[in-house]
Amino acid sequence: MIVCICRRISDKTIAQCARSGMGFDDIQLELGVATQCGQCEGCARALWSECSPQQSVAHISRDLTTPQAMTA
Repeated sequence: MIVCICRRISDKTIAQCARSGMGFDDIQLELGVATQCGQCEGCARALWSECSPQQSVAHISRDLTTPQAMTA
């Protein structure tokens, strides 16, 4: 589906960039999404937020159980 009509940017392109770790500002600079009329910004940001890598609870828990954290 096309998210940004002005720049012809698809949801797949935004999702791929988000999954690769790009910030929304980086996506705007590289692709030009939400830089013309602005009508797509809400949808593009929501898609970016949904597809961006998140730090998992398992990762946080592993950090808290390291020997240094337990002896401190």
